Amino acid sequence: MKNLLLMRAPLKYIQGEGSLTHFYENVKSFGSRFLFICSNSGYKATHDQLEESFKGSKTFRKYEIFGGISSLGEIARMRKIIKDEKIDVAIGVGGGSAVDTAKASAYYENKRICIIPTVCATDAPCTGLSVIYNDDHSFNSYLFYPNNPDLVLVDSRVIANAPEKFLVAGMGDALGTYFEARACYKTHSLSLESGGISLSAMALCKLCYETLKKDGKKALLSVRNHLVTPELDAIIEANTYLSGVGADNGGLCVSHSFYNGVTSLNKKTAMHGNCVAYGTLVQLLLEDAPKEEYEEVRNFMVEVGLPITLKEIGCTREDAHNIALASCVEGESLHNLSGDVKVKELEDAIILQDVLGEEYLANAK
Repeated sequence: MKNLLLMRAPLKYIQGEGSLTHFYENVKSFGSRFLFICSNSGYKATHDQLEESFKGSKTFRKYEIFGGISSLGEIARMRKIIKDEKIDVAIGVGGGSAVDTAKASAYYENKRICIIPTVCATDAPCTGLSVIYNDDHSFNSYLFYPNNPDLVLVDSRVIANAPEKFLVAGMGDALGTYFEARACYKTHSLSLESGGISLSAMALCKLCYETLKKDGKKALLSVRNHLVTPELDAIIEANTYLSGVGADNGGLCVSHSFYNGVTSLNKKTAMHGNCVAYGTLVQLLLEDAPKEEYEEVRNFMVEVGLPITLKEIGCTREDAHNIALASCVEGESLHNLSGDVKVKELEDAIILQDVLGEEYLANAK
């Protein structure tokens, strides 16, 4: 029996310059008591405009700076605030950890959940899961939710003023979306939400990749100069919505398993999206993808400053074996690839990409 097709997405997605001042009009039906779970930078970037959106309303609003990681202890602290303050709506404001903390806290307390990303570094805002950590910052689990967020609202001006490294990492995370989903579709694997992969999901994933190629460099230059442009808006949508909904409904493969393998090294490495992008090149090598496709992806990565060598992600060829071991454990998404992948195969592909990357950069000088 074929897997039943499944499509999930946020209840509402809003994006554009000045959208923060329209926040309350889009959530007033959810309740009157709001908890904003914020990163430090997220609070500073959004507070005044959010307060403007509530002007004249009879609502309770509490802004809480969270501890920096979506840990069990931090989620417990936010849950207590939700109970004590009789909160109706939890809002995650900031990057992936603030988003994941808010999602988990709202889920456990059965409250509405809204997301206000202040960087575009990952596709976490639109997905129906969180990455949960122990209080010592070690990985605990993935927490899957029955629904995606009620509202995701992105203010383009906030993204334009954020450090460019976050936009680049977000493009790296988004880059894997189409290629991972394509691999899952070929093998009839389940999506991230354990459903069959629809044509709609594949269309969103492909559009994500096409948008990156078309507008990625101009969006990067826009952020570098704090400009809100059509190209930046296109990449915000690709990094946040197309990648998030695409990953949820399209599935993961080598790119994200490679990232998980890198994190197992327990040393300082590049951001999530940068590692995912390198893992995408590794996946293309394992698939023996056409030379033209491999070069197109690599050239895009170089154009926007994504890593094509191990050194650029903080690893060495000596790390390749341990990365491969951790990437190939039972349950990893890498096993969705046609023919599966053994540890030695992956290790060799990781090193081959490093060799190819170093050669390319040397010739480009």
